[in-house]
Amino acid sequence: MVGKKQQTFYKVKIIVDANIIFSGILNSNGKIGDLLINSKNQFDFIAPDFLRAEIRKHYSKLCSISKLKLDQIQESEFQLYNNITFISEEQIKKSHWISSHKLLSDIDPNDIPYIAYSKQFRCKLWSGDKVLIKGLQKKGFKNIITTDELFKLRNSLI
Repeated sequence: MVGKKQQTFYKVKIIVDANIIFSGILNSNGKIGDLLINSKNQFDFIAPDFLRAEIRKHYSKLCSISKLKLDQIQESEFQLYNNITFISEEQIKKSHWISSHKLLSDIDPNDIPYIAYSKQFRCKLWSGDKVLIKGLQKKGFKNIITTDELFKLRNSLI
């Protein structure tokens, strides 16, 4: 068609950490589950490959807390993973691992991969870890987003 411009829409990339998935499994009908399951037009969710193994290590804890059976936990997990792209750690530049280690060594070294991914993909990390969020904010790291902020962002994009 002549005179009609094609509109290009870019989805926002978001790194998802394990505590988000953990919370989503515990309440897949809550805000986190809603965001992960119903936001594929607004967000590209990305997570490290190891996140799946991390969640599997906590199956017994998830069953205990939720009072759900393992197959129910796995079904929730499957639903949440549907809109997440899992990427291997080898694809992240060494410089991002080094700078993330320096940033997190005194906050929580277990979260280094999430910050490295955030740096690699130049996007925000979605986390509910209050200690991590406060520690990063104190150091001036701004590429982090909370569930409430992400929910508001999605609503503004719809």
